Amino acid sequence: MLTVIVALTANAILAVLKTVAAVVTGSASMVAEASHSWADTGNEIFLVVAERRSDKPPDDEHPLGYGRAAYVWSMIAAFGLFAVGAAVSVIHGIQSLGADERDADYLWAYLVLGAAFVLEGTSFLQARREVRRGALSAKVSGAQFVDQTSDPTLRGVFFEDAAALVGIVIAISGLALHQVTGDAAWDAIGSILVGLLLGFIAIYLLRRNMAFLVGQVADPRIYASVLRWLEERPEVQSVNTLHLEYVGPERLFLVGSVDLVGDHVESEAAEQLQRLEDELAQRPDIMRAVLSLAAPGRPPSVVRVPGNIHDG
Repeated sequence: MLTVIVALTANAILAVLKTVAAVVTGSASMVAEASHSWADTGNEIFLVVAERRSDKPPDDEHPLGYGRAAYVWSMIAAFGLFAVGAAVSVIHGIQSLGADERDADYLWAYLVLGAAFVLEGTSFLQARREVRRGALSAKVSGAQFVDQTSDPTLRGVFFEDAAALVGIVIAISGLALHQVTGDAAWDAIGSILVGLLLGFIAIYLLRRNMAFLVGQVADPRIYASVLRWLEERPEVQSVNTLHLEYVGPERLFLVGSVDLVGDHVESEAAEQLQRLEDELAQRPDIMRAVLSLAAPGRPPSVVRVPGNIHDG
């Protein structure tokens, strides 16, 4: 939540400053940057809502909790980034290509963009620290972690802040080339490039959230850990089926079937399965576990560890 709050505060301040600079200078790149910051501000609000809604405890109507709400609200945020940030920037940039050049003092634009780089950089570093902590814990690279993490708010803030820093560099370059060459087309091109960048990030975030909404399987590392735990239980002879699916950020629903050691009566087998389910549910990443007995006489199925969780 801290990462989202830092990003929200920074973007709200920058949205106002960039809007003033855009009005004063008439720069297409500054209009794109202002649109970007307003879109990011709205997105961060949606991400705050996403975290709060997904934290609601399970109830009778939602026995697996409300974790998937995080992906719904994060998709709305990503769509807002595309519709407001990307579309406005590209359309305004295209319209500005043939516009008459306007004399303006771009000093204020440079000052605002410099301040924006500092604020966005602070927010990005906060998100990057969280990504590094997660990557170290998962024993994967930072790039793999931020792509595969089930936390949509962390992924959203990280990529939006990264895009903001790149966008600022593009905007400054467009302004500088306009001043050096006297050709206002460079400023308009800067606006278009910022819009295309935002569009790319938005589509990527939409795809990743969609993957989790439609049923993203667990990280192979977690899958292997759960499978190994079950196979090591003295009462479990074999694991026939195992399915782990995300139902929210760092929350999994487990369904599987096992063959128990010995030939127990139904009541004893039910008690053993219940104990296994209870022990699995004590893991912080498993929301609920449901185990059943493998069909009699059926040979164990081959349980494979998923090789790649990125199915988007």
